[in-house]
Amino acid sequence: MKTIWDPACREELLARFEKLTPDGRPAWGSMNAAQMLAHLADPMKAAMGSKPVAVKPGVFSNPILRTLIIYCLPWPKGAPTAPEFVHAHEEHFGQNLIGLRKTLDEFVAGRDGAPRKPHPAFGQLSRKAWGRLVYRHLDHHLRQFGI
Repeated sequence: MKTIWDPACREELLARFEKLTPDGRPAWGSMNAAQMLAHLADPMKAAMGSKPVAVKPGVFSNPILRTLIIYCLPWPKGAPTAPEFVHAHEEHFGQNLIGLRKTLDEFVAGRDGAPRKPHPAFGQLSRKAWGRLVYRHLDHHLRQFGI
């Protein structure tokens, strides 16, 4: 099972991000590459407490559904996200790529047992769940851009 806690998995993701270009076109959705990079950093920032986001419990916080989504089920194209994670304005590709790397490094460097803020849709997550969720989120959007 791939997770960001595994250094080899993290490096594989980061190598794929190096193939992303500012003019890359998504296969689905309306984000451009720079907006996608900003979007990817947001859930990690929220978990670390540096980006405020409203927690909205709903069907995704159900433990069975949450587990299926984080670990098993394929993710649909155009899945909903927290409004705080939507970047509709112009973004800077280079700065956002550097920022995503920095945010991922900070997220991974956090103490093993450090409590994290709840995910806005899934609620409180274990360290294992966060590692898998972040990996899948990054991979999902790389696939969106054909990488």
